[in-house]
Amino acid sequence: MCGLSGEVRFDGERPDLAAVARMTDRLAARGPDGRGLWSAGAVALGHRRLKIIDLSDRAAQPMTDAEVGLTCVFNGCVYNYRELAEELRRRGHRFETTSDTEVVLRAYRQWGTGFVRHLVGMFAVALVEHTTGRVVLARDRLGIKPLYLAARPGRLRFASTLPALLAAGGVDTSLDPVALHHYMSWQSTVPAPRTVLAGVRKLPPATVRVVEPDGTQHDHLYWQPSYTRRAEFADMGAEDWRDAVLGALRTAVRRRMVGDVPVGVLLSGGLDSSLIVALLAGEGQTGLRTFSVGFESEAGEEGDEFPYSNRVARSFDTDHHQLIVPSDRVSTALDGAVAAMSEPMTSHDAVAFHLLSEQVSKEVSVVQSGQGADEVFAGYHWYPAMADVPREAEPDRYAEVYFDRPHAELARILQPDMLPRFDPSTEYVRTHMSAPGAETALDAALRTETHVMLVDDPVKRVDNMTMDWGLEAREPFLDHELVELAAACPPELKLAQGGKGVLKDAARTLLPRDVVDRPKGYFPVPAIRHMAGPVRQRVRDVFAAPAARGRGVFRDEYIASLLEAPDGHRTNRGANALWQVALLETWLQTHGIH
Repeated sequence: MCGLSGEVRFDGERPDLAAVARMTDRLAARGPDGRGLWSAGAVALGHRRLKIIDLSDRAAQPMTDAEVGLTCVFNGCVYNYRELAEELRRRGHRFETTSDTEVVLRAYRQWGTGFVRHLVGMFAVALVEHTTGRVVLARDRLGIKPLYLAARPGRLRFASTLPALLAAGGVDTSLDPVALHHYMSWQSTVPAPRTVLAGVRKLPPATVRVVEPDGTQHDHLYWQPSYTRRAEFADMGAEDWRDAVLGALRTAVRRRMVGDVPVGVLLSGGLDSSLIVALLAGEGQTGLRTFSVGFESEAGEEGDEFPYSNRVARSFDTDHHQLIVPSDRVSTALDGAVAAMSEPMTSHDAVAFHLLSEQVSKEVSVVQSGQGADEVFAGYHWYPAMADVPREAEPDRYAEVYFDRPHAELARILQPDMLPRFDPSTEYVRTHMSAPGAETALDAALRTETHVMLVDDPVKRVDNMTMDWGLEAREPFLDHELVELAAACPPELKLAQGGKGVLKDAARTLLPRDVVDRPKGYFPVPAIRHMAGPVRQRVRDVFAAPAARGRGVFRDEYIASLLEAPDGHRTNRGANALWQVALLETWLQTHGIH
């Protein structure tokens, strides 16, 4: 796991190596173990390294295959790198390291842009062909590893984080009204290729982009599972699906044990992370380190789930660590979390993950976590309502159930020049859901949830918060083969038992029943949800700042009404409306955007 950056010129000029160096230095937290720069012709690359596989300096990046003239930088982990290395050796390739980076390099040499189909893992990659000047950018199937882009006439820059691009300078930081509409509609989710900044885009998941020396580009989407019932599974009953899901998850967990450093688990005490602990124990991992975080209660709302995480830790004899955060620390902890965000994220989980990652990084460099299970296996409470309509009615039902607010309501929230004349969020959902390959209403909803909302909400959040402390997070529930299997699973098996029914059946073979059947939990941060004193004052200070007053994004009367009753305004899905707008303004100020 690392951070990468680069610049490509199309105007005959040399790349700005100083700008690439600034981007690389801004990525230091993602890769505290090494720094490298490379430049040739019209391209420059930068890299920060976190040593996980092949800890020797031979595996440093940027890495070059001098024999064929190929250089790459790579962020992520290829879990099947050993198997791929053996296959490539049989095809005549020689290896100088035991790193997965060199496997990526040789795989491109062997298969060209088709190399991504052979990789099992999470990755963002930039490769340069010396002789042609062609640059190839690629991102993993579920978008676990980020890749941001900033284009200007004559050049393209890219980096693992948006703040790294800002460090290089020359970025158009005006707000994108369509992206802002998405942010206000979908709890801060802005799907690729947009970001809230007009001058920054991101490579979509499962995409290979070829950038030619003259600046022309073309994309190839290399993976999209079918959300339909498939012939090969036609004879499977509920027990067959249970066993198939458990087998695929066991493989996913085993794959994510790879590395030359110990692997821990972020243990919330919920079904998903507890199941990962059970499977790791089943793989014979002893002395497993597990980590949980909790917050001080506010307004009668409990802020931790320690009884459940302790229960699991005792059951599997883990080396368990707890972190309890008082409410008066949340407002100061917020500053660090917002600084780590590549994009504004309203979920309270961000603060929790950032604080927990700080502590975990002192113990281990790699953790497995349970993100993705709810989207992949229909675990959220709103999915039954989404499933209860005909296939063609799903876009309207999705907007009714999932959206924070309708388009019409934004007219009284946003300044006129910030409000698109059409409803881009509803249009996006309609377009996405109308694509073939989703059989039922729930299939269409879960495809959107897994390949859009999941990528640019919890997945991005976990990457940003963990990597800010040089901690690599791995998500078994986002193993692409497990996602393919779940996509084909009959909706009724996923919706059963209040959601994630097939996963709960699998879990009962390994976990205590009270862990499986407990009410669904989450990472609660009551101080934010209820705008506790220190957080409320922090928000007031943000809106009193000159940058906020001069920005002209929100109507003054709307902000005034929120500040008058900080805990009195909720979105359609129950989120604090003040927090949503305050987080955006806080993020903009934190990153020096005026």
